[in-house]
Amino acid sequence: MHRMSSRATCSRTVAVSLLLASVTGLLSSTVLAQPAATEESAQGETLSVEASPPKKGVYLSDWFNQDLTVIGSKDISFGPQPADDIYLEYEYFGRKGPFELYGYIDIPKIFDIGNSHDKGVWDHGSPVFMEHEPRISIDYLAGRSLAVGPFKEWYVAFDWIYDHGSNTANRANTLYSGLGTDIDTHSRVNLSANFYGRYQWENYGASNEYSWDGYRAQLKYIVPISSFENGASLTYIGFTNFDFGSDLHKDNPARTANATVATNVLLYSFTHLRFTLVGRYFHNGGNWEDGSELNFGDGDFRARSNGWGYYAGIGYQF
Repeated sequence: MHRMSSRATCSRTVAVSLLLASVTGLLSSTVLAQPAATEESAQGETLSVEASPPKKGVYLSDWFNQDLTVIGSKDISFGPQPADDIYLEYEYFGRKGPFELYGYIDIPKIFDIGNSHDKGVWDHGSPVFMEHEPRISIDYLAGRSLAVGPFKEWYVAFDWIYDHGSNTANRANTLYSGLGTDIDTHSRVNLSANFYGRYQWENYGASNEYSWDGYRAQLKYIVPISSFENGASLTYIGFTNFDFGSDLHKDNPARTANATVATNVLLYSFTHLRFTLVGRYFHNGGNWEDGSELNFGDGDFRARSNGWGYYAGIGYQF
Protein backbone atom coordinates (compact mmCIF):
# COMPACT_ATOMS: atom_id res chain seq x y z
CA MET A 1 0.00 0.00 0.00
CA HIS A 2 1.09 3.45 -0.55
CA ARG A 3 1.78 6.74 1.12
CA MET A 4 -0.94 8.60 2.93
CA SER A 5 -3.03 11.28 1.31
CA SER A 6 -6.09 12.59 3.11
CA ARG A 7 -8.31 12.89 0.10
CA ALA A 8 -10.52 9.80 0.44
CA THR A 9 -14.15 10.84 0.65
CA CYS A 10 -17.05 9.22 2.43
CA SER A 11 -18.45 7.97 -0.87
CA ARG A 12 -15.19 6.24 -1.74
CA THR A 13 -15.17 4.48 1.60
CA VAL A 14 -18.72 3.28 0.95
CA ALA A 15 -17.66 2.14 -2.54
CA VAL A 16 -14.83 0.09 -1.10
CA SER A 17 -17.16 -1.52 1.43
CA LEU A 18 -19.77 -2.36 -1.20
CA LEU A 19 -17.23 -3.90 -3.54
CA LEU A 20 -15.73 -5.99 -0.76
CA ALA A 21 -19.15 -7.10 0.38
CA SER A 22 -20.17 -8.22 -3.10
CA VAL A 23 -16.94 -10.06 -3.76
CA THR A 24 -16.74 -11.72 -0.38
CA GLY A 25 -20.08 -13.35 -1.01
CA LEU A 26 -18.14 -15.62 -3.35
CA LEU A 27 -15.37 -18.07 -2.60
CA SER A 28 -12.04 -17.27 -4.03
CA SER A 29 -9.06 -18.00 -6.06
CA THR A 30 -6.29 -15.77 -7.15
CA VAL A 31 -3.66 -13.98 -5.31
CA LEU A 32 -4.19 -10.96 -3.29
CA ALA A 33 -0.95 -9.35 -2.65
CA GLN A 34 -1.11 -5.91 -1.31
CA PRO A 35 1.78 -3.53 -1.35
CA ALA A 36 3.13 -1.96 1.79
CA ALA A 37 2.19 1.59 2.66
CA THR A 38 4.81 3.52 0.80
CA GLU A 39 6.76 5.10 3.60
CA GLU A 40 5.97 2.43 6.13
CA SER A 41 7.30 -0.87 4.86
CA ALA A 42 9.19 -2.58 2.11
CA GLN A 43 7.34 -5.82 2.69
CA GLY A 44 4.59 -6.54 0.26
CA GLU A 45 3.61 -10.19 0.18
CA THR A 46 2.18 -12.81 -2.07
CA LEU A 47 -1.05 -14.32 -0.85
CA SER A 48 -1.11 -17.50 -2.84
CA VAL A 49 1.09 -20.13 -4.30
CA GLU A 50 0.32 -22.57 -7.08
CA ALA A 51 -2.69 -24.53 -5.92
CA SER A 52 -3.58 -26.46 -9.06
CA PRO A 53 -1.46 -28.05 -11.80
CA PRO A 54 -1.46 -26.62 -15.33
CA LYS A 55 -4.03 -28.11 -17.74
CA LYS A 56 -2.53 -28.93 -21.10
CA GLY A 57 -4.33 -27.32 -24.01
CA VAL A 58 -6.53 -25.23 -21.74
CA TYR A 59 -4.22 -22.30 -21.03
CA LEU A 60 -1.78 -20.39 -23.23
CA SER A 61 1.04 -22.54 -21.87
CA ASP A 62 1.03 -26.08 -20.46
CA TRP A 63 3.42 -25.04 -17.67
CA PHE A 64 3.37 -21.23 -17.32
CA ASN A 65 0.06 -20.17 -15.76
CA GLN A 66 -1.14 -16.57 -15.66
CA ASP A 67 -4.14 -14.71 -14.32
CA LEU A 68 -5.53 -11.22 -13.96
CA THR A 69 -7.42 -10.31 -10.80
CA VAL A 70 -9.28 -7.33 -9.37
CA ILE A 71 -8.64 -7.20 -5.63
CA GLY A 72 -10.25 -5.27 -2.80
CA SER A 73 -8.33 -4.98 0.47
CA LYS A 74 -9.21 -3.59 3.89
CA ASP A 75 -7.21 -2.84 7.05
CA ILE A 76 -3.86 -3.92 5.59
CA SER A 77 -1.18 -3.18 8.17
CA PHE A 78 2.19 -3.23 6.44
CA GLY A 79 2.49 0.32 7.78
CA PRO A 80 1.39 2.00 11.02
CA GLN A 81 -1.87 3.22 9.46
CA PRO A 82 -4.04 0.44 7.96
CA ALA A 83 -4.87 1.02 4.31
CA ASP A 84 -7.76 0.04 2.06
CA ASP A 85 -7.37 -0.27 -1.71
CA ILE A 86 -8.82 -1.71 -4.90
CA TYR A 87 -6.14 -2.71 -7.37
CA LEU A 88 -5.37 -4.82 -10.43
CA GLU A 89 -2.96 -7.73 -10.28
CA TYR A 90 -1.20 -9.86 -12.88
CA GLU A 91 0.05 -13.15 -11.44
CA TYR A 92 2.13 -16.00 -12.87
CA PHE A 93 3.34 -19.37 -11.65
CA GLY A 94 4.82 -22.60 -12.99
CA ARG A 95 7.66 -25.12 -12.93
CA LYS A 96 10.06 -25.75 -15.83
CA GLY A 97 13.16 -27.88 -15.37
CA PRO A 98 15.04 -26.61 -12.30
CA PHE A 99 13.08 -23.34 -12.20
CA GLU A 100 10.04 -22.90 -9.96
CA LEU A 101 8.50 -19.51 -10.72
CA TYR A 102 5.99 -17.38 -8.88
CA GLY A 103 5.32 -13.66 -8.95
CA TYR A 104 2.85 -10.83 -9.41
CA ILE A 105 2.67 -7.22 -10.56
CA ASP A 106 0.12 -4.82 -9.02
CA ILE A 107 -1.24 -1.50 -10.25
CA PRO A 108 -2.28 0.15 -6.95
CA LYS A 109 -5.49 2.09 -6.58
CA ILE A 110 -6.27 1.64 -10.26
CA PHE A 111 -9.92 2.73 -9.82
CA ASP A 112 -8.86 5.72 -7.66
CA ILE A 113 -10.65 4.15 -4.70
CA GLY A 114 -8.97 3.84 -1.31
CA ASN A 115 -8.92 5.32 2.16
CA SER A 116 -7.03 8.40 3.32
CA HIS A 117 -3.85 6.40 3.90
CA ASP A 118 -3.75 5.04 0.37
CA LYS A 119 -2.12 6.52 -2.73
CA GLY A 120 -1.63 4.88 -6.09
CA VAL A 121 -1.08 5.19 -9.79
CA TRP A 122 -3.24 8.30 -10.33
CA ASP A 123 -2.39 10.46 -7.30
CA HIS A 124 1.41 10.56 -7.11
CA GLY A 125 1.65 7.22 -5.35
CA SER A 126 3.29 4.08 -6.67
CA PRO A 127 2.33 3.19 -10.27
CA VAL A 128 3.57 -0.38 -9.83
CA PHE A 129 4.30 -2.80 -7.02
CA MET A 130 5.75 -6.25 -7.69
CA GLU A 131 7.09 -9.36 -6.03
CA HIS A 132 8.93 -12.27 -7.68
CA GLU A 133 9.80 -15.52 -5.88
CA PRO A 134 11.91 -17.80 -8.09
CA ARG A 135 13.45 -20.98 -6.72
CA ILE A 136 16.12 -23.09 -8.45
CA SER A 137 16.24 -26.81 -7.69
CA ILE A 138 19.62 -27.92 -6.38
CA ASP A 139 18.55 -31.56 -6.81
CA TYR A 140 17.81 -31.02 -10.49
CA LEU A 141 21.15 -29.30 -11.13
CA ALA A 142 23.00 -32.01 -9.22
CA GLY A 143 21.25 -34.71 -11.22
CA ARG A 144 20.37 -36.68 -8.11
CA SER A 145 18.05 -36.63 -5.13
CA LEU A 146 19.42 -34.81 -2.10
CA ALA A 147 16.46 -35.78 0.08
CA VAL A 148 17.13 -36.03 3.81
CA GLY A 149 14.33 -37.47 5.90
CA PRO A 150 11.15 -35.49 5.16
CA PHE A 151 13.06 -32.80 3.18
CA LYS A 152 12.48 -34.14 -0.31
CA GLU A 153 13.92 -31.39 -2.56
CA TRP A 154 16.25 -28.42 -2.01
CA TYR A 155 16.34 -25.01 -3.71
CA VAL A 156 18.28 -21.80 -3.94
CA ALA A 157 15.43 -19.40 -3.11
CA PHE A 158 14.86 -15.69 -3.75
CA ASP A 159 12.14 -13.15 -3.03
CA TRP A 160 12.48 -9.73 -4.68
CA ILE A 161 10.00 -7.01 -3.68
CA TYR A 162 9.93 -3.66 -5.47
CA ASP A 163 7.68 -0.64 -4.94
CA HIS A 164 8.21 2.08 -7.53
CA GLY A 165 7.21 5.14 -5.53
CA SER A 166 7.00 8.59 -7.07
CA ASN A 167 10.46 9.47 -5.63
CA THR A 168 13.26 7.75 -3.71
CA ALA A 169 11.65 8.55 -0.35
CA ASN A 170 8.55 6.66 -1.51
CA ARG A 171 10.40 3.69 -3.01
CA ALA A 172 11.34 0.26 -1.66
CA ASN A 173 13.60 -2.40 -3.12
CA THR A 174 14.23 -5.55 -1.08
CA LEU A 175 15.94 -8.85 -1.90
CA TYR A 176 15.58 -11.95 0.22
CA SER A 177 17.91 -14.81 -0.71
CA GLY A 178 18.60 -18.16 0.88
CA LEU A 179 17.68 -21.83 0.93
CA GLY A 180 14.32 -23.52 0.37
CA THR A 181 12.91 -27.03 0.65
CA ASP A 182 9.78 -29.07 0.00
CA ILE A 183 8.65 -31.21 2.93
CA ASP A 184 6.97 -34.62 2.63
CA THR A 185 3.99 -34.67 5.00
CA HIS A 186 2.75 -38.16 3.97
CA SER A 187 -0.65 -36.54 3.50
CA ARG A 188 -2.56 -34.30 1.09
CA VAL A 189 -0.91 -31.27 2.65
CA ASN A 190 1.68 -29.61 0.38
CA LEU A 191 4.34 -28.03 2.61
CA SER A 192 7.39 -25.94 1.76
CA ALA A 193 9.78 -23.71 3.69
CA ASN A 194 12.31 -21.00 2.89
CA PHE A 195 14.95 -19.29 4.99
CA TYR A 196 16.32 -15.95 3.73
CA GLY A 197 18.75 -13.20 4.54
CA ARG A 198 17.53 -9.71 3.59
CA TYR A 199 19.42 -7.09 1.63
CA GLN A 200 17.71 -3.70 1.69
CA TRP A 201 18.19 -1.06 -0.99
CA GLU A 202 15.63 1.78 -0.79
CA ASN A 203 13.18 1.47 2.09
CA TYR A 204 11.08 4.65 2.15
CA GLY A 205 13.94 6.52 3.79
CA ALA A 206 14.36 4.11 6.73
CA SER A 207 17.71 3.73 8.50
CA ASN A 208 18.45 0.23 7.14
CA GLU A 209 18.79 1.28 3.50
CA TYR A 210 21.69 -0.20 1.50
CA SER A 211 22.57 -2.85 4.05
CA TRP A 212 22.07 -6.47 5.03
CA ASP A 213 19.38 -6.27 7.69
CA GLY A 214 17.72 -9.27 9.22
CA TYR A 215 16.25 -12.59 8.15
CA ARG A 216 12.97 -14.21 7.15
CA ALA A 217 11.70 -17.69 7.96
CA GLN A 218 8.76 -18.64 5.74
CA LEU A 219 6.40 -21.61 5.82
CA LYS A 220 3.84 -22.26 3.04
CA TYR A 221 1.11 -24.89 3.10
CA ILE A 222 -1.64 -25.97 0.70
CA VAL A 223 -4.58 -28.18 1.66
CA PRO A 224 -7.03 -29.39 -1.03
CA ILE A 225 -10.48 -29.33 0.56
CA SER A 226 -12.96 -30.56 -2.04
CA SER A 227 -13.94 -30.85 -5.71
CA PHE A 228 -17.46 -30.24 -6.94
CA GLU A 229 -19.72 -31.56 -9.70
CA ASN A 230 -19.71 -28.14 -11.38
CA GLY A 231 -15.98 -28.54 -12.04
CA ALA A 232 -14.85 -26.19 -9.27
CA SER A 233 -12.38 -26.97 -6.51
CA LEU A 234 -11.92 -25.48 -3.05
CA THR A 235 -8.42 -25.15 -1.61
CA TYR A 236 -6.96 -23.69 1.57
CA ILE A 237 -3.64 -21.89 1.06
CA GLY A 238 -1.66 -20.47 3.94
CA PHE A 239 1.74 -19.09 4.72
CA THR A 240 3.49 -17.44 7.62
CA ASN A 241 6.42 -15.03 7.37
CA PHE A 242 8.51 -14.39 10.46
CA ASP A 243 11.00 -11.54 10.01
CA PHE A 244 13.63 -11.12 12.69
CA GLY A 245 17.04 -9.61 13.43
CA SER A 246 16.40 -6.17 11.92
CA ASP A 247 18.34 -3.17 13.26
CA LEU A 248 15.51 -0.72 12.53
CA HIS A 249 14.57 -0.45 16.22
CA LYS A 250 18.06 0.75 17.18
CA ASP A 251 17.52 4.13 15.52
CA ASN A 252 13.76 4.50 15.98
CA PRO A 253 11.81 3.27 19.03
CA ALA A 254 8.68 3.07 16.87
CA ARG A 255 10.29 0.28 14.80
CA THR A 256 10.82 -3.35 15.80
CA ALA A 257 13.40 -6.07 15.21
CA ASN A 258 10.70 -8.67 14.50
CA ALA A 259 7.48 -8.85 12.48
CA THR A 260 5.04 -11.67 11.75
CA VAL A 261 2.38 -12.00 9.06
CA ALA A 262 0.12 -15.07 8.91
CA THR A 263 -2.03 -15.40 5.79
CA ASN A 264 -5.08 -17.64 5.28
CA VAL A 265 -6.59 -18.02 1.80
CA LEU A 266 -9.71 -19.80 0.55
CA LEU A 267 -9.48 -20.39 -3.20
CA TYR A 268 -12.57 -21.42 -5.16
CA SER A 269 -11.55 -22.03 -8.75
CA PHE A 270 -12.93 -23.22 -12.06
CA THR A 271 -10.76 -23.82 -15.13
CA HIS A 272 -10.52 -20.08 -15.75
CA LEU A 273 -12.60 -18.18 -13.20
CA ARG A 274 -11.13 -17.81 -9.72
CA PHE A 275 -12.50 -16.35 -6.46
CA THR A 276 -10.42 -15.59 -3.38
CA LEU A 277 -11.11 -14.69 0.24
CA VAL A 278 -8.21 -13.91 2.56
CA GLY A 279 -7.78 -13.23 6.25
CA ARG A 280 -4.32 -12.01 7.22
CA TYR A 281 -3.04 -11.43 10.74
CA PHE A 282 -0.32 -8.83 11.37
CA HIS A 283 1.98 -8.54 14.38
CA ASN A 284 4.26 -5.50 14.19
CA GLY A 285 3.39 -5.24 10.50
CA GLY A 286 6.22 -3.66 8.52
CA ASN A 287 8.41 -3.69 11.67
CA TRP A 288 6.28 -0.98 13.30
CA GLU A 289 5.60 -1.10 17.04
CA ASP A 290 1.88 -1.30 17.66
CA GLY A 291 0.61 1.64 19.73
CA SER A 292 3.68 3.83 19.22
CA GLU A 293 3.08 7.57 18.85
CA LEU A 294 3.85 8.97 15.38
CA ASN A 295 3.40 12.06 13.28
CA PHE A 296 3.87 12.07 9.49
CA GLY A 297 3.00 15.76 9.17
CA ASP A 298 -0.79 15.44 9.47
CA GLY A 299 -1.02 15.31 13.26
CA ASP A 300 -0.22 12.82 15.99
CA PHE A 301 -1.58 9.30 15.85
CA ARG A 302 -0.94 5.88 17.37
CA ALA A 303 0.35 3.10 15.16
CA ARG A 304 -1.96 0.20 14.46
CA SER A 305 0.32 -2.61 13.23
CA ASN A 306 -1.35 -5.55 14.99
CA GLY A 307 -4.64 -7.08 13.93
CA TRP A 308 -6.52 -8.60 11.01
CA GLY A 309 -6.71 -7.41 7.42
CA TYR A 310 -8.87 -8.80 4.62
CA TYR A 311 -8.81 -9.27 0.85
CA ALA A 312 -11.31 -10.44 -1.75
CA GLY A 313 -10.66 -10.99 -5.41
CA ILE A 314 -12.14 -12.13 -8.72
CA GLY A 315 -9.70 -13.33 -11.36
CA TYR A 316 -9.36 -15.04 -14.73
CA GLN A 317 -6.64 -17.64 -15.36
CA PHE A 318 -5.30 -18.04 -18.89
